Amino acid sequence: MNLFRLLQARAAAGRPVRVGLVGAGKFGSMFLSQVPTTPGLAVAAIADLSPDRARQACRGVGWTEERIAATRFTDDAAAMIAAPDVEVVVEATGHAPAGIRHARAAIREGKHIVMVNVEADVLAGPLLARDAEAAGIVYSLAYGDQPALICEMVDWARACGFPVIAAGKGTKYRPEYHASTPETVWGHYGLTPEEARVGGMNPQMFNSFLDGTKSGIEMAAVANASGLTPAPDGLVFPPVGTHELADALRPGNAGTLHHAGQVEVVSSVHRDGSPVANDLRWGVFVVFEAPNDYAARCFREYGVATDQTGRVSALYRPFHLIGLELNVSILSAALRGEATGAPTGFRGDVVSTAKRDLRAGEVLDGEGGACVWGKLMTATDSLRVGGLPIGLANRVPLMRDVKAGQPVTWADVRVDQADEAYRYRRAMEAAFPA
Repeated sequence: MNLFRLLQARAAAGRPVRVGLVGAGKFGSMFLSQVPTTPGLAVAAIADLSPDRARQACRGVGWTEERIAATRFTDDAAAMIAAPDVEVVVEATGHAPAGIRHARAAIREGKHIVMVNVEADVLAGPLLARDAEAAGIVYSLAYGDQPALICEMVDWARACGFPVIAAGKGTKYRPEYHASTPETVWGHYGLTPEEARVGGMNPQMFNSFLDGTKSGIEMAAVANASGLTPAPDGLVFPPVGTHELADALRPGNAGTLHHAGQVEVVSSVHRDGSPVANDLRWGVFVVFEAPNDYAARCFREYGVATDQTGRVSALYRPFHLIGLELNVSILSAALRGEATGAPTGFRGDVVSTAKRDLRAGEVLDGEGGACVWGKLMTATDSLRVGGLPIGLANRVPLMRDVKAGQPVTWADVRVDQADEAYRYRRAMEAAFPA
């Protein structure tokens, strides 16, 4: 509870925490909007493929021309990361191979890393976190994004002595969404293609949220950081509201939880599309248990909402503010030397899964595309089948047919074995046998 006090001390000393941002998209822009009202925090430089677009993003969130003029803009992320005035690197590109490249550069330069890029974290985060620790720097998930918020709730429960039964987030889910493509996505959102175009919405990105890929990625990140594990067949997406979490998410309940200590995503709609009461579409949760009779009695005495046994309860947060909350990770790394969640092992993976019958010669188009969606699997199962991680499923040619619903494997595709991200991922698999 002293993060702001520590920041004030840096501000008073004239030594602001200086950030280098890679990627000035939506998440980056939300972070940038908070900088002018956070004394003691400064953005030294912004690296983006289009520096002019990054400048315009700063204007769009209310930066003055004076602040913009005092900030370096570049398209050379490596040079920015190496700059001596950058203390914390924020990787917000959303591109998994780029994220690995930038994080490794930050490790070489001794800079703390806040990994907004969950795609990169799931692809090789366990090894990145280990390498960062060996270099004496912090590698952290991004507060404000759901994985870090879920990890915080799990940490709270465990620190209090409560066994964790389940943790996760909410989303809108129906089984047919797995087959959605960038051509069909807007109908599921209730938008026309023209409305989406005017709103500047990227159909492939929005489709990755809809088709289950993003949920799988975020829950794999939580599993790898928290020690919770996926169910054997991945996410179930039970339609459960906030008032039902404690009763519904328990092992043995059909269609909900496979085991205690599981990551899961709850749906805000029923399978027929009707809304779930008290849905948690934008929020996060943890389900925990009283470890003894006395604690259960305290639950009753203090009005804790529980399941019918009186021993299981749930804590939830109904929303997350994404980049508006990113300062917490940046300041925690710089001022406390602590991560707001970081991988400690390889427990969950996200494997490319065919949306339709795929034919040899087709070229996969990545996360949110028309060919594959990312299914959450245990790391053990992913390694057993040789699953192709979703983070490396872009612009990769198929060497043989893959049936709809089946995982795409390393043996099904031709990859560039000299590629840095591929080699680092393979090194991670060797270093963290599930």
